[in-house]
Amino acid sequence: MCEKIKKVNSWLSSVFGDQTVPQFEVNIRTVDILYQLAQCSEARCSDTALFIEDIKQKTSEYQADGAHLQDVLLQGVGLSCASLSKPATDYLSALVDNAMVLGVRDTSLGSFMPAVNNLTNELLEGEKSSRKLDRELRALRRRLGATLVLRGNLQEDINKTVKSQAVESAKAEERLLNMDFVTAKAKELSIRRERAEAQLVSRNMDKSITHQAVVQLSEEVNTLKQEIIPLKKKLEPYMDLSPSPSLAQVKIEEAKRELVALDSQLEINVDFK
Repeated sequence: MCEKIKKVNSWLSSVFGDQTVPQFEVNIRTVDILYQLAQCSEARCSDTALFIEDIKQKTSEYQADGAHLQDVLLQGVGLSCASLSKPATDYLSALVDNAMVLGVRDTSLGSFMPAVNNLTNELLEGEKSSRKLDRELRALRRRLGATLVLRGNLQEDINKTVKSQAVESAKAEERLLNMDFVTAKAKELSIRRERAEAQLVSRNMDKSITHQAVVQLSEEVNTLKQEIIPLKKKLEPYMDLSPSPSLAQVKIEEAKRELVALDSQLEINVDFK
């Protein structure tokens, strides 16, 4: 554990340099993570250093090969570097640079053409990939536009829903207040009715003068009136006849008795109520 902490502190110091190393919680988990990062970093740094050394070595080899090819070329045509003009020297340097960029061993046409073809193929593949990416980007933009429109519609619907909910909430609150008022009023009326009934009971009020009793009596009176109507209709045929003293007197007496009986029944019912 101590060795890991030392290695982590050393690695952090090398990473941050002159800057202050940030504080961190020292525990087994954080130390293990930082230790693994330090190992990975050192391994990658080592690989990078080896790669740089390899590039430097290849650069030296390419430069030596270039100088050798330049000497061979100049000697083959009977020229020297001093005898070449500046444009020729520039062309020759450009030819060597191109050979190094293309990664060919010499400057012959047979070496240049495959390298150029490879670069052309890579360029075509890059253009093809670029066109594909453009198509995907346009499709993505269309989808993004549609998504933004949908998002706007959804946001508008949400706003409408929120406003509608606010209105409904206000209405519900108003209904609740009205319900509370009606409930309180009903309770008050019920209490007042109970008090009134208690007062009527305490005063020994006759039940025959209550609203229910009066309504029932009115119904009975209407019933008796309906029973009298047929009797009146029976008397109507005799109203137009010439009076016969004896017969008329008999009919009149019968009608009077029936009327007296009905009036008596009505009075009995009224008195009973």
